[in-house]
Amino acid sequence: MNKSERLNDMIRYLNGREYFNLQDLMDKYGISKSTALRDISSLEQLGMPIFSEHGRHGRYGLLKNRLLSPIIFTMDEVYALYFAMLTLEAYQSTPFHLSVNKLNEKFESCLSDKQVEQIHKMKKVLQLEIYPHRHASRFLDRILRSILQESSCRIQYVKNKQNKSYHIQFFKISARFGQWYASGIECSTNKHRVFRCDRITSVEEEENGAHYSIDELIQRSLDIYRSENSIDFEIEILEPAKDIFYKEHYPSMSLEVRDKTVIRGFYNPGEEEFVADYFMRYGRSVVSVKPDSLKQIIQNRVEQLLTHYHRL
Repeated sequence: MNKSERLNDMIRYLNGREYFNLQDLMDKYGISKSTALRDISSLEQLGMPIFSEHGRHGRYGLLKNRLLSPIIFTMDEVYALYFAMLTLEAYQSTPFHLSVNKLNEKFESCLSDKQVEQIHKMKKVLQLEIYPHRHASRFLDRILRSILQESSCRIQYVKNKQNKSYHIQFFKISARFGQWYASGIECSTNKHRVFRCDRITSVEEEENGAHYSIDELIQRSLDIYRSENSIDFEIEILEPAKDIFYKEHYPSMSLEVRDKTVIRGFYNPGEEEFVADYFMRYGRSVVSVKPDSLKQIIQNRVEQLLTHYHRL
């Protein structure tokens, strides 16, 4: 561990303590007394509020009510953190109470002028492909809180222009192409459901306990989602088309790349057209489709699309 790495680790270590002595640092980092003294001096120069107590049991302390001491970032770490924050710009809403602009301002205030100049240059030449979404999801924070507290919720949800009520225990929030989705188990039926978060119009947490822990729900989610009447499928595709799968696929699907490139999975009754629409994205890259019933559904969807364009 070089000095820069050691100081970074030391900052995190000392931020959790009120007092320490030289021996603590010498034992933890395997350094000499003189090196420990130099490191303390370096930490003070970085702005860490360290004071010394003299006497028989002399020790060092850190001022109370201090701000988190600055962390030393490499430029690669600065770039990675900065562009991770930029991905939030794609979302009209987040589960966190924050402004992306203010977050960027705070982050930049922790950097040197040279680092700020570098990330602004990098932003001009390194473009992130984002999909801005105009629909706000107002209850992401409540959904996240219910997941962490392992509680269930009563939600109102707009589906096909109708307002429906569900009693749900959520266990996952996901984001795709600027849109938020919440996965959960319907308490009355034990069925797995996925909700578009911008269509949730109200969330009320239930006082009674939830049915499962988060770990149980995540572990069992795919089994719960799969119905007794589910249908297995096997789609062979051309090898280059695996990039389409990597870009977007669903938990009920898996990719096998050997002598053939095959997507395997299942769908429940009522999801046929949804699955057919997904595989239409592969176009001429599809080599074979099993079962024949799914192949026929895809053909029907293609014919409906062709008919639509003939009528234009």
